[in-house]
Amino acid sequence: MTQATVTTPQFVFEPTMRQDTLLSITWRHFRKHRLALIGSTILVLLILGTIVIPIVTNYDPGKTHILDKYLPPSFDHPMGTDGLGRDMLVRSMDGGRISLLIGLLAMSLAIIIGTTFGALAGFYGGWLDNILMRIADIMLTMPTLFVAILLTQLLRAGVVPFLSAGIIPIVLVIAATSWMSVARLVRASYLSIKQKEFIEAARSSGSKNFRLMLRHILPNAMSPIIVAATLRVGAAIITESGLSYLGFGVQPPTPTWGNMLRNAQSEMDYAPWTAIFPGLFIFLTVIAVNYIGDGLRDALDPHHVE
Repeated sequence: MTQATVTTPQFVFEPTMRQDTLLSITWRHFRKHRLALIGSTILVLLILGTIVIPIVTNYDPGKTHILDKYLPPSFDHPMGTDGLGRDMLVRSMDGGRISLLIGLLAMSLAIIIGTTFGALAGFYGGWLDNILMRIADIMLTMPTLFVAILLTQLLRAGVVPFLSAGIIPIVLVIAATSWMSVARLVRASYLSIKQKEFIEAARSSGSKNFRLMLRHILPNAMSPIIVAATLRVGAAIITESGLSYLGFGVQPPTPTWGNMLRNAQSEMDYAPWTAIFPGLFIFLTVIAVNYIGDGLRDALDPHHVE
């Protein structure tokens, strides 16, 4: 008789494939957008500059040096000095911190208002949709700059005391005049997503309307909201600069890029650097944010093809 041989099973362990997450997929698509990466680098450098440069330098952005007024760019003053002898580099970075803060706060508030209006209109529809969208339509028909100036003056008149000082009026005014496009985007997303099968399944399992709006629909509507948020930052900085240029924005001696441009109007002939550098920083910030928005739009596009 032949003895049977017993073979032991061989286990082959194959390496598990790493599962892509939404964040990793978005980053993989985003980093292929070279202009978006350049914009991100510029924006990070500007933010770091507004934080670090006023701290590490020996120049006080608000201290005047009359004997050093209108010095051209040099090693000691890379961006020259203004009419009061203040270093333009330090002052531009200090003002940039205010301008960027206004842009971020105004964008956040506009996104909150627009998302709330758009979600309510898109989810419930009917008379609520008509009312909210007619409010948005009325706001869109009004001249933005005129409304912004009017609201700024009303807030600064002290109608509401704790809203009349600092950058708060500017943030509120910019947000109040820029939420409408966000509301329309969110409404369109909610109208589409609420018809999906998984929403019906969640509703049949007992989920209430509030949970459906926040837990199930909002995460799936984040792509247009994120893109709109990036673009709102640039638009808010432009609006603040325009208001400051006209004298209705942040008031001196607090510097912003906008009021620095306003103060440089009469100095263009003999000290052009007082206007060139604040204008350049506005341009770089807005173009960088727009490129980031373009990159996010492509990265979050569900029809993106590798």
